[in-house]
Amino acid sequence: MPFQPSSVLYCCTNNSLRSPMAEGLMKFLFGRSIFVDSVGLRARELDPFAVSAMDEIGVDISAHRAKTFDDLEGASFDLIISLSPEAQHHAVELTRATATEVEFWNTLDPSIVEGNREVRMDAYRAVRDRLTERMKKRFEQSGAPI
Repeated sequence: MPFQPSSVLYCCTNNSLRSPMAEGLMKFLFGRSIFVDSVGLRARELDPFAVSAMDEIGVDISAHRAKTFDDLEGASFDLIISLSPEAQHHAVELTRATATEVEFWNTLDPSIVEGNREVRMDAYRAVRDRLTERMKKRFEQSGAPI
């Protein structure tokens, strides 16, 4: 059984779509049983397609404000899950001297998908649904309601 954390940090490149989606999903699935936050290497404006994809399942991330690792000064987490290769490298460096677990969930950046609105929304839905599946599988033994 994998290590079951009490606090999780999701990180990606810009903290504008993948990691905010992951943060919102964790809060939706596990409530307060696991503390969760998200950051990026850079802080960019929240992606409206991410907001729409989450709204479709009843998760409101519209109030999310992007943060960087620097904004977490003094914070510690049991587990950091990185969603982009760039964030993975940073997470590994950041935790080199700590007991923090790091996992890499390589996740497509749906903002690179081109096409009409529906084609683009399908890419965001796929990311949302894949993150949901991974979370349920990874944290199912935590005793949290799913």
